[in-house]
Amino acid sequence: MEKSGDYMKQGTTILTLDNGYHLWTNTQGSGTIHLLCLHGGPGGNHEYYENFAEKLAEQGLNSQVHMYDQLGSFYSDQPDYSNPEIAEKYLTYDYFLDEVEEVRQKLGLDQFYLIGQSWGGALVQLYALKYGEHLKGAIISSMTDNIDEYVANINKIREDTLPADAVAFMKQCEATNDYDNDRYQGYVDILNEGFVDRKQPMAISHLSPTMATPVYNAFQGDNEFVVTGKLKDWDVRDRLKEITVPTLITFGEHETMPLAAARRMAETIPHARLATTPEGGHHHMIDNAPVYFDHLATFIKDVENNKFHD
Repeated sequence: MEKSGDYMKQGTTILTLDNGYHLWTNTQGSGTIHLLCLHGGPGGNHEYYENFAEKLAEQGLNSQVHMYDQLGSFYSDQPDYSNPEIAEKYLTYDYFLDEVEEVRQKLGLDQFYLIGQSWGGALVQLYALKYGEHLKGAIISSMTDNIDEYVANINKIREDTLPADAVAFMKQCEATNDYDNDRYQGYVDILNEGFVDRKQPMAISHLSPTMATPVYNAFQGDNEFVVTGKLKDWDVRDRLKEITVPTLITFGEHETMPLAAARRMAETIPHARLATTPEGGHHHMIDNAPVYFDHLATFIKDVENNKFHD
């Protein structure tokens, strides 16, 4: 196995997992600092990490940034989730957590930084709890430690943002599973523009959708403002105190995740720091990149220089 200090293969590498499926991975940048990136969704993709090596270098931090599309997502293999046996085996928290560990091993990483956005932030929490001995630091980006506070927050967001009749209409559609309704999806678009993708960047827009909907639907549901899938059970509040590695919690100040939960998480994890990004939504690495990357680079530099203080 290569050691993390070695210069690793750049560009795209296809990993063959022990289960026979293939994952698309990509490495950018150079240096002895390694950052492994976990995308959101679940069922999203790596794209918002493509500039991380460049942006961190602009902050004076040379690093190798490793990104990959999780099983079922974008460039990686697409299992037939309509097969109940495949869905039961691979659409689980345990599968995606252990996938992170297998990717780590196959890329030859150790004593590295792990960053996860949204769903990826849930995996960071689980990874730090189970495999924390491999981490130098953990970055939880826009993810709470439980779903109940998230649901309360997104309900408040739409009640504060939309007229009462619009909220009532959305609830009616959700009660009857009428998610394809054009009026309903129009309200989702308004909420997304305010709290998810505030900048609506071309960089992550496509002629055809790239979300792996079978994966997303299984865990989340139809959209970011309703939770009907397996994430309904997400709650690691009682275990957060067991995360011992230096941890950065980074949230946008105008996003779907509750900032009150982020503050509590920062107080609960023994060695944690909270950084919030003004004018940032759920994708605050895009909405306000200068502030986001300053926070990220400062955290990594402080850990590297033994100056991290929670």
